[in-house]
Amino acid sequence: MTEPPPAGRGSDYAALSREVKQSGLLKRRPGYYSVKVGANLLLLAAGWTAFALIGQSWWQLVTAAFLAVMFTQTGFIGHDAGHHQIAASKRVNNLIGRVHADLLIGLSYGWWISKHNRHHSHPNHVDRDPDIADGPIAVTQDQARVRRGVYAWLARHQAWLFFPMLLLEGLALHVAGVRALLDRTGTATSRRTKLAEAGLLTAHLGGYLAAVFLVLSPVQAVVFLAVHQGLFGLYMGCSFAPNHKGMPLFAKDDKIDFLRRQVLTSRNIRGHRFTDFALGGLNYQIEHHLFPSMPRPSLRHAQELVRTFCVRNGIAYHETGLFSSYAQVVRYLHAVGGPLRPELEY
Repeated sequence: MTEPPPAGRGSDYAALSREVKQSGLLKRRPGYYSVKVGANLLLLAAGWTAFALIGQSWWQLVTAAFLAVMFTQTGFIGHDAGHHQIAASKRVNNLIGRVHADLLIGLSYGWWISKHNRHHSHPNHVDRDPDIADGPIAVTQDQARVRRGVYAWLARHQAWLFFPMLLLEGLALHVAGVRALLDRTGTATSRRTKLAEAGLLTAHLGGYLAAVFLVLSPVQAVVFLAVHQGLFGLYMGCSFAPNHKGMPLFAKDDKIDFLRRQVLTSRNIRGHRFTDFALGGLNYQIEHHLFPSMPRPSLRHAQELVRTFCVRNGIAYHETGLFSSYAQVVRYLHAVGGPLRPELEY
């Protein structure tokens, strides 16, 4: 993940950057990540060990729920590696990211990095941010207005369907990554990287399906897959949903400086250390977008500094509770579908 472009010495972002650097919050935290990665790997291994020991039993649905949590926590580590938060070496970060994403949870690290970099460069920027591109969920009223058939029905009811649809998010991420790897375009280096990723994904998929169908009966295996992947997608989606949905959007040609582009489009979630753990540090979305390479445990310390700077400079800093953020997201999605519900609006 590339850092923000250099700012002019007199810009607001340059002034904030100097304060943050002087505070030492951008320094690597190798001790934290050594414990974090090690503990996560032990818990993930414990989940699969329990799966093997329990054997053919419906109690495996509890294991599926536990593994869904651990898959998401593993994804958070891949996310941190993608932002070069863990190690000073880009190669080491990428190695950690590929192992955690491709091998351990079956998501394409390379596809995600490309998509996520574009999101960080232009959050909530129409036609630039891939996270608000037209898809199953309409994010703008312009997207909703042109829909027909099933997609129009989805947009009309998307506020009610949003959380149920997140149950399919895990599957959607798997499929998108595989499709990206099957794309033969790119340089020779990128094709070699894709080949290496394909090997890791194949190892994950083969081992995952073999374990599930060898240990469980066919019916139990299918139910286990549905519960595991469904809860994985729901947890992932609920972690990312509060970050930007319902926050201001910018038109394609709008010009806005880096600091305000990141702060105004992001929403922080109030909480405590358990919130930090459950959301993988993404609850400090403003600080994360301003300083993507800042190690996860430093984000909470940067919050007061960033918030004070924003207040001092008249920049809106949005922070809310977790459930309030979900309510804001649902209300926004309901409003987006408004043009397709004229009979309900008048």
